[in-house]
Amino acid sequence: MKNQKYVWNIVLVLAITVIALYFALKDNFNTIVHAILSMNILSLLVVLFWGALFTIVWGFVYVVLGRKYIPKYSIKDGIAVAFVGSFFAGITPSSTGGQFGQVYIMKKQGIKVSDSASILWADFIIYQTTMMIYVTILFILRYAYYRSQSGWFRIIFLGYLINLAVIIVLYTIALFPKVYIRLTGKLAKFMGRFKFIKDPDHIVDSWTIQVTQFTKEAKALSQDKRRIILCTLINLVRLTLLYSLPFAIALALHIQIPMSKLLDVIALSSFVIIANSFIPIPGASGGTEVVFTLLFRGLMGSLTGAVMILWRFSTYHVVVFIGAFIFIIMRSYYDRQAKKEVS
Repeated sequence: MKNQKYVWNIVLVLAITVIALYFALKDNFNTIVHAILSMNILSLLVVLFWGALFTIVWGFVYVVLGRKYIPKYSIKDGIAVAFVGSFFAGITPSSTGGQFGQVYIMKKQGIKVSDSASILWADFIIYQTTMMIYVTILFILRYAYYRSQSGWFRIIFLGYLINLAVIIVLYTIALFPKVYIRLTGKLAKFMGRFKFIKDPDHIVDSWTIQVTQFTKEAKALSQDKRRIILCTLINLVRLTLLYSLPFAIALALHIQIPMSKLLDVIALSSFVIIANSFIPIPGASGGTEVVFTLLFRGLMGSLTGAVMILWRFSTYHVVVFIGAFIFIIMRSYYDRQAKKEVS
């Protein structure tokens, strides 16, 4: 049943991607196709595998966090976890499936499920904090300028506020866990009266366990400053690679864009990612392409569609394909190992 759901999600992603590509290509089809076909082969390969590069960088976060539990946890294993997470996040609504796939792989690698959960919490907290600090700086530097040019930036600002709220909630949960547990208890009982939820007590018990676990992990992480610093630096590299990719694509397509516009490209890229908060479709398909085209049209002109296509294939399709390949290979390997142990 689960596999069937994943297949339908992939079909949905492909269908929406085709529709988005149609609207991106319909006005400048010949120009866009000619620009992409005219690219230097080496430049095209670099651009297409740029997304794989920042996913590899993400894998080093898992190496740093994984070595807390397995001192000899390998770089190869950490990178595999990153790609598997990207694959499952890319084919499930709102990226909800990524962590389940990662827990499965880490368990096979010898990390206990409880420790895997700790690693994923730590990764999430550090990444979200680093991203919000990074994007906040970009907002301060460039948001006012772009907002004056387009009303779309109000939506992006709302996405920014949602991400900021997530960070605030996470930190306040860690500081005041009992407050959130009490609030959840009252809310669950209130909703239970109107039959919105069938078993309020189960909801409260489950939430209490999760909050307690999260608080424990947050406190433990706060004492491990070396790992926090290392993971923060890795995430800074990862985010810079992600946000600067459209600039590299523009250069590869021979779009006349000065180096002074690099900060604008990084800012606009971060705004596109922030806008994804509103798109619950697997891979944020459709909306991501539209937002990218709207925001970058002023910088990239008639070749915006070409930049968007290459950017999207690099950051999403290529990464998901590699992640799927790695997951299939690893599952097959671990299944064979399990059969050998049984025999």
